[in-house]
Amino acid sequence: MKVFLERQRALVDFTLSSLRRRWSKNAGLWLVYTLLVFVLSSVLLLGYGLRREAALLLQDTPEIVVQRLQAGRHDLLPAAYLEALGQFRGVTHVAGRLWGYYYDPVVKANYTLMVAPDRELAPDAIVIGNGIARTRAIGVGDYLTLRTADGAPLPFRVTDLLEPRSELLSADLMLLSEAAYRRLFGVPQGRYTDAVVAVRNPREVPTVAEKIVLALPDARPILREEILRTYETLFDWREGMIFVLFSGAALAFAIFAWDKASGLSAEEKREIGILKAIGWETADVIAMKLWEGSLISLTAFLSGYCLAYLHVFYGSAALFVSALKGWAVLYPAFRLTPAVDGLQLAVLFACTVMPYTAVTLIPVWRAAITDPDAIMRL
Repeated sequence: MKVFLERQRALVDFTLSSLRRRWSKNAGLWLVYTLLVFVLSSVLLLGYGLRREAALLLQDTPEIVVQRLQAGRHDLLPAAYLEALGQFRGVTHVAGRLWGYYYDPVVKANYTLMVAPDRELAPDAIVIGNGIARTRAIGVGDYLTLRTADGAPLPFRVTDLLEPRSELLSADLMLLSEAAYRRLFGVPQGRYTDAVVAVRNPREVPTVAEKIVLALPDARPILREEILRTYETLFDWREGMIFVLFSGAALAFAIFAWDKASGLSAEEKREIGILKAIGWETADVIAMKLWEGSLISLTAFLSGYCLAYLHVFYGSAALFVSALKGWAVLYPAFRLTPAVDGLQLAVLFACTVMPYTAVTLIPVWRAAITDPDAIMRL
């Protein structure tokens, strides 16, 4: 074992000196390699971080959200539906919700307005998210005027700001009283936007959803798992869009790396011939070139991945976050919790490091088995 380690150390020393002799060519390859790994890692880390945050935020959402459909469109839910939903076996709690969207022509953005049953708000009081506060340059004590459904101005006094740590969900959120909501949107008493249903046994959620559809044909139950799958699909689609945009650069790198790895230059072939002439074995030559490819690919991979980690979790992923978060006027300001998916890291390593390292073996093997005199005459 000691002899083997000493042999490998000597091969690494020789490989490093060989890389230094051709530093400009290797530096260009390493730089492009690092940039490619940085782009791929940034997208994967950002997508995984957003999925993880979405899963954590949605884990406390109701098991079932029930909407009423009319002519295939979302319609207001009558109060009688709440009584019917509460009679299903296994249902522990039913509540009607009031929420909607309001377009603000001042900043050309949509706000989400919601009645908060756990907050005692006055009819003229409103609680806003930090995204709205930044965009409108308002704070606690300021007034915000909205227009009702019939065009009349309705002033509100900002009494509080939502917590910054919830900004991923609350950047464009406004909380107001039920009376103010109904007056603003003209929603009559006994009507709700939708209803939330809590089920005692999580395994019975699909069964309860089927019962709801059978008893209320115009009702549409939405399960928590369906919401999570929708987010997964959305992030997968946006990741794919970014990968398609960078596919040209990835293809150019693949061609460049293949040309560099599969075609040895005359200087490299002459070097192999000299090594064979002074007593190096074919296995030693292959091991030396394998070390060369591994050092370039591994250092580029580690550098690119570390830069991507810092870019995503400490630089707010400034280069790609708009594409994955979507288009909006009110972007939430938040920092993702650092997290790494081991399987994702292994797949990225296998797709970026192993192919380049493996492709260096064939041309080196061909040169190593050739007669040294024939190589040195080139």
